Amino acid sequence: MKQIAIMLGGNLPGSRNAMAEALKKFSASGVSNIKSSSVFHSAAVDCVPGTPDFLDMAFTGSWDGTPEALLELCQRIELEAGRPKQHSSRESRILDCDIILFGNEKISTDSLTVPHPRAHLRAFVLEPMAEIAPEMKFPDGVSVRELLMQLPEKAGNQ
Repeated sequence: MKQIAIMLGGNLPGSRNAMAEALKKFSASGVSNIKSSSVFHSAAVDCVPGTPDFLDMAFTGSWDGTPEALLELCQRIELEAGRPKQHSSRESRILDCDIILFGNEKISTDSLTVPHPRAHLRAFVLEPMAEIAPEMKFPDGVSVRELLMQLPEKAGNQ
């Protein structure tokens, strides 16, 4: 079993409900020992001007499958929530599921990069994760708490 960390977010009406439903679906699909953060409110980052603010939350859990199977599960849950299959990362969305950590693995394929490439730079990722798993380590051995402390004072984050 791998320890995983996933971010859920969205900025359209219904996103809070979509995140709650997503947690249920992850649990029903084999993610065990789920521990979820509070829902955080954050400004849109890397989105088109005028994009509404986001609701974000993190959860950790245990997963017995492959990283690819977890990615497929994330994509299926996004689709079931109403996110179009073809979408831009800069657009508003009802639900976004990002794999932040998959055990201590570093993964780089055409379809998946873990750890998420900018997770260590983003308060909207690190703050929810720190609430539930401050000592969880990225593959380089640095903890969520340490990464959060290294961030510039809410400098927009990348």
